[in-house]
Amino acid sequence: MKTVIGAGILLSSLAYFLFAVHDSMVKLLVETATVWQILFCRSLVILVGCLAMGGRALVHETRTSPALRPMMLRSLFLLAAWLCYFNSAKYMPLADITTLYFAAPIVAILLSIPILRERVPLTSWIAVLTGFAGVIVASNPTGMTTGWPVYLALLAAVCWAIATILLRSTSQSTTSIVQMAMTNLFFLGLTAPMAIHSWTIPTGNALILLLSVGIIGGLGQLAYFESLRHAPISIVAPLEYTALIWAFALGYAIWGDIPGVNVWAGAVLIAAAGLIILIAGRRRSIA
Repeated sequence: MKTVIGAGILLSSLAYFLFAVHDSMVKLLVETATVWQILFCRSLVILVGCLAMGGRALVHETRTSPALRPMMLRSLFLLAAWLCYFNSAKYMPLADITTLYFAAPIVAILLSIPILRERVPLTSWIAVLTGFAGVIVASNPTGMTTGWPVYLALLAAVCWAIATILLRSTSQSTTSIVQMAMTNLFFLGLTAPMAIHSWTIPTGNALILLLSVGIIGGLGQLAYFESLRHAPISIVAPLEYTALIWAFALGYAIWGDIPGVNVWAGAVLIAAAGLIILIAGRRRSIA
């Protein structure tokens, strides 16, 4: 049990790092390509990778899996989350989007109680609230004004939380590679019409970024799916806040954004949330 929970924590942390890299690439891409085209190409690259790994056996497992319908529903919520998030990213600073979107772990933990019947320990509530406080301090969204981009970011958080619940519900009965194949196959079907309608020929750096988004996104998905097979949502969800640290680091490396004192203060709170999860996970393993 100790090894299982520890693996879930490590895999979740790796996944959120990869997702932060992925999101930075997408933020660069939305300047020259539509969200539909990005999501279509991303899913195509991941699906090709899944088929290369699983072959014909993967096709059979995917067709006969009992998780087919839940994963289809999850794909709809996930698509809604991506569309809301990346469309709001065109009009809002990264710090503001991050703050709003990181309401997702709180929503996920709240939903896990009635839907998954998970018992959420006090340490998880302390961790998720500490992490959220760190996000607010670090992002410092004092100039945020209400409007449709803000509502889109909040809706993205809710959709992501629901998608997380659905993934956890199928993670014990279906392998990660099958779940990835289902998710990206549905995404291809859902995004293809609009992607074709708004298609632009990628060249140079845009083509490299599109391929990289698929590779990084696929690795992030694999790590994330596996983390939910090893640990409950109450352990995995608060670790999502560690993505903020990577977001600011990448913001500095790519756009030259210089972190202020509030960022460092928020990072301390986020690190504290991570330590709470690690210590609580260790105690649960021993118990």
